[in-house]
Amino acid sequence: MTHIELPRALEAYFAHAEIDPTRAGRRFTITLPYFEGNRLDRLQWWYHLRQDQEQRHGDAAIETLRAEAIERFSKHIERWLQNTGKRLHGMEPIPRIDAIAPAGPASTAVIEEEKTAAPPIAATSNAA
Repeated sequence: MTHIELPRALEAYFAHAEIDPTRAGRRFTITLPYFEGNRLDRLQWWYHLRQDQEQRHGDAAIETLRAEAIERFSKHIERWLQNTGKRLHGMEPIPRIDAIAPAGPASTAVIEEEKTAAPPIAATSNAA
């Protein structure tokens, strides 16, 4: 079963923001809001652009860094969903996260048939 069932690409649900810079450079965050039951929560990914990177590459450095951060964040979300047995889905602007329904138990007819089936024939040895 797929862990992401959304009508648009996962990246379409991301919110991007630049936060207060530090002496080392500019800082950015990517946020994925989601509902789990009635509770609103979020996943966040932080990244920064050092001053020397920005001076050398300008706006191209920001775009490259942002693309890399989006890719890494997307992979992180997929692994997190897989490891926790959850799925991201919904048609609303903010998706929902729910547990993946476990596979149902084998039907009782199959279980009863297995109980009444003849036992396997045991192999015999003629060693003396």
